[in-house]
Amino acid sequence: MVLHLPLLPNHSAGRAAVTCRYRCGDACFHDVPNTSDNPYFGDMVDRRTAIKAGVVVAALGGVAGTAGCAAGTGVADAEPNAAGRHPAELHPAGLDFEPVAPNALDAVVVPEGYRQEVVIRWGDPLFADAPEFDFDHQTAAAQARQFGYNCDFAALLPLDAVGRTNLLVTNHEYTGEPFMFRGYDPENPTREQVEIAWAAHGLSVVEVRQAGNGRLTPRFSRHNRRITATTPFRLTGPAAGSDLLKTSADPTGTKVLGTLNNCAGGVTPWGTILSGEENFNQYFGNAAALADPRLTRYGLTGTATTRKWERFDKRFDLAQEPNEVNRFGYVVELDPTDPDSTPVKHTALGRLKHECANVRIAADGRVVAYSGDDERFEYVYKFISTGKVRKGHSKAARRHNMTLLDDGTLYVARFTGDSPPAEIDGSGRLPSDGGFDGRGEWIPLAAGDKSFVPGMSAEEVYVFTRLAADKVGATKMDRPEDIETHPHTGVVYCALSNNVDRGKPDKEGATEPNPRVDNKHGQVLELTERGGDALALAFSWNLMLVCGDPASPDTYFAGYDKSRVSPISSPDNVAFDRHGNLWISSDSGGALNGYNDGLYAVPVSGSQRGHLKAFLTVPRGAETCGPVIGERVITVCVQHPGEVDGASADRPASHWPDGGDSQPRPSVVAIWREGRRIGE
Repeated sequence: MVLHLPLLPNHSAGRAAVTCRYRCGDACFHDVPNTSDNPYFGDMVDRRTAIKAGVVVAALGGVAGTAGCAAGTGVADAEPNAAGRHPAELHPAGLDFEPVAPNALDAVVVPEGYRQEVVIRWGDPLFADAPEFDFDHQTAAAQARQFGYNCDFAALLPLDAVGRTNLLVTNHEYTGEPFMFRGYDPENPTREQVEIAWAAHGLSVVEVRQAGNGRLTPRFSRHNRRITATTPFRLTGPAAGSDLLKTSADPTGTKVLGTLNNCAGGVTPWGTILSGEENFNQYFGNAAALADPRLTRYGLTGTATTRKWERFDKRFDLAQEPNEVNRFGYVVELDPTDPDSTPVKHTALGRLKHECANVRIAADGRVVAYSGDDERFEYVYKFISTGKVRKGHSKAARRHNMTLLDDGTLYVARFTGDSPPAEIDGSGRLPSDGGFDGRGEWIPLAAGDKSFVPGMSAEEVYVFTRLAADKVGATKMDRPEDIETHPHTGVVYCALSNNVDRGKPDKEGATEPNPRVDNKHGQVLELTERGGDALALAFSWNLMLVCGDPASPDTYFAGYDKSRVSPISSPDNVAFDRHGNLWISSDSGGALNGYNDGLYAVPVSGSQRGHLKAFLTVPRGAETCGPVIGERVITVCVQHPGEVDGASADRPASHWPDGGDSQPRPSVVAIWREGRRIGE
């Protein structure tokens, strides 16, 4: 059957309406939560006296502010792309493959010579006593022992010195009930359906064995674990115990059940997993009963939710438990090697729609974490710890290091462009200096119990971080997604997915870091900390990629010949291979001529900088998530295959991965090349 409830029109960036409904609660069809009037700082600068790029380089200790120089090469390096170039230059280390052509197939498509295999699917058992998946006879008890739904971020953590035994850790972002249950009635879900959905959220930890050729095989292991919407967590950091976090079930404000909408994440240098709680607002109903503008700033409006969880557990009813929602929207940390450990939520990193969090170690041993708030016109954040990393792999060292994200200073980014405002006209046309670039600063919000935001206590800053960032004039960005640090250079890469509201009436127009109005396709930003110091509070930045159809004049690929690159829309997750190449997964929902999403690779330096190539595409209706780029195997999560409008469990639009007349199942896929390393 088709959905009972009316769906809003397709997202103007291409995503199916049903995806919008169940992943983010139709966020893009509601008013933009950020109604602050903080101006883009670049518009406040007198351009007649503005410091241009060459002077910025000197002021920032020689760190470049141009598109190419951020990674040690110039745009000019990419200009002489003669067709007769030596083959070794056409295929940089790790990228010797022919790009996959755009397609709309119901399959994972990989380059010639590569093999692929599903590692684990929604519903596969993680424990010896768990039942095999039975689509028509699901139970909450079974789902709590099986692989969750809609896998997103993934990590492979070695358990031995040679990497043959690993822990595969994945997020399960959200549930698509119309595709999980035949005859699903969204106005009247059953308790069993709701409890299955609770069990299908969260994370999975599963041991996998890697064969010599790259194949990954799951194993029942003592390490295996499911984290769900009802798993106990501890709230840690400066806001833990705050009155803002106390509920009738938890008068201490330190214990919370579950994690929700876990999107991207990261692996810490000490071997734990970080996971970002993103669109948590959609699970909490009856916000209208409170009339609290702080809720509105987080997209909490209206009465009933899409999933109707508030009917079955009062903690999802804001009229009964107004503080429960304040216990979601954090960065979660999990020790995957200890299945009995209690995961934590770090309040010191702020409460927002965290896409991810990724950590680097500064020269003095302190840690720096970056995170993006994935919504239109939201912000980029940075955290610098007070404590320092304890070296070694002992349990004591890990316990210490897991406290580092509880004490430090939280910052938000302000970006300034270096081009005359008239040259940033919303068309995406490059300014006269040849690139979208500039400088920026990190503005402090809070440190421990000290607030740097006038009119807000430190606890309020950590719990209502968006409001704090509004007050200090942070730069509104086009949906900050995954943020990763280059393993060799320390340059920070941020995916900015899209923002079709930019330039609309009463909305902010184009700015140099967000140079297109009606931005359907997004961009990738490079950020270089001053002097290469992770602790710096000033930086230079540039847009390496302005995504979309290479034939369109509003796209840019680091100055590379656009006739030779693959089209890409809505960059989402980013990762690096051992050579330092950037890999990007996309989440466009078919925004580029209805083509499927994919995984792309691009050099960030040298003569091939900007030469983007599609390595794989995922099935119809699916999103590419959580790429892990190994030496001999790549894994990706194939999220929501067949999630297109008009489809349902009764009318599936995909039969991947099992074929025949089977139901689509979100899955993790491994790709390898027999006897060869990836890209060689």
